[in-house]
Amino acid sequence: MLLAGTCEEALRYYERERVDLILSDILMPGGSGIDLLKKVKALDPNATVIIMTGFVDKETILKALKEDADDFINKPLNLLQLKTAIKKALVRKALKEELADIKRSDDIKSSFLSLVSHKLRTPITGISLFLQNLRMGFFTPGDAHFDQNVVLASEEAHYLGQLVADLLAFSQVMVNGTGVNKISCDLNEIVTEVLLKCREAHCNFGIEIDVTPGDLSLVPLDASKIRFALIQVVDNAFKFSGEFGHISVKIGCDDDFAFIVIADSGIGIPQSEIPKVFEKFYQIDPEHTGQIRGFGLGLFYARDFIRQHGGSISLTSEPGAGTTVTITLPLQ
Repeated sequence: MLLAGTCEEALRYYERERVDLILSDILMPGGSGIDLLKKVKALDPNATVIIMTGFVDKETILKALKEDADDFINKPLNLLQLKTAIKKALVRKALKEELADIKRSDDIKSSFLSLVSHKLRTPITGISLFLQNLRMGFFTPGDAHFDQNVVLASEEAHYLGQLVADLLAFSQVMVNGTGVNKISCDLNEIVTEVLLKCREAHCNFGIEIDVTPGDLSLVPLDASKIRFALIQVVDNAFKFSGEFGHISVKIGCDDDFAFIVIADSGIGIPQSEIPKVFEKFYQIDPEHTGQIRGFGLGLFYARDFIRQHGGSISLTSEPGAGTTVTITLPLQ
């Protein structure tokens, strides 16, 4: 419980730490309870505020309700009345939060379905167009135009397969939720496995990989979730490093944390875009084509999984100079 003597002090407390409920008198040093109510609601529209007063007048009650006060009680306080008012206000708060979560979930589902349909439509259209042209006799097997279209259709089919695999991976991620099943793991081994898997997926052997393993003991991890998170970071390093480039990975420990630093020599990210890279559905489009492959969910879930372990992920980048991602994970 926090106790504030003035309106300004109460507001500072709330800015620093969001509390479940605010109980405010109408008359306060440095301002009124109505002033505090307005400022708190401006900070957090879902804040729960009960106003108290010893001066009951219709204008004050209407003013408090107009500013979205959750309840209004008279002084001297009746403890039973106060307890009932607090209980009712907290129940309403829980219901509002639940409704907000449902709406947020519906919005995410709608955005995701729209994104999936758009992403799947692109390769399917390319494959369908090739088959249609073949059926109509626009080219025949053996000529250069035919061979070129076969390669393009094959690439689109491969990409479609990757999208479906990603969908299955993300669906599994959503099913697993926030549960973390930790066992002792060799972090060097997991990182090496991820690097090999990503290189195989991209079929790009022109990128040089430099790995510095760490001298550290087994780390308690949910291996599947950390492997998933690392794949998202390393996959981006390959994706944005072009045909030839360099990826360096350094593993080590510092005090009570293990760290993994993944740096690439790719195209980099503008400073204005860096705060957005961990948002849901956000994708970097350096060439402004609107045709970036993938769903924009990888780094969002990577950060979520790392946080579930009590760790952190940060990113620094500069256009044309590559990107560096640092992951920390607790050793205990």
